[in-house]
Amino acid sequence: QVQLVESGGGLVQPGGSLRLSCAASGSIFSIYAMGWYRQAPGKQRELVAAITSGGSTNYTDSVKGRFTISRDNAKNTVYLQMNSLKPEDTAVYYCNADITITTMRKRVNNYWGQGTQVTVSS
Repeated sequence: QVQLVESGGGLVQPGGSLRLSCAASGSIFSIYAMGWYRQAPGKQRELVAAITSGGSTNYTDSVKGRFTISRDNAKNTVYLQMNSLKPEDTAVYYCNADITITTMRKRVNNYWGQGTQVTVSS
């Protein structure tokens, strides 16, 4: 009923930039918080950045000043601008969102995208 589709991952050199996008589609009534998580090999999935429907943001300490999360509510899309990338940013990045659907407007469900690989290497 709801899909989150990420795009924008790839291979980039240290110090470079990438912009991830995640578009939500389906029987959407409302989208609340949206966020980006990442999981590196052998590590737990961690929250990178999140944004509320009103635009309030929070970031994990390791990306503050380098990453920017934003959203376009008209397009049901969340973005992650990643600058000054480091090898330790290498991971699969996942989009996440709290969404209500048209047939159950009072129930908030949590959805995940399929993930997009970001590799930072020279």
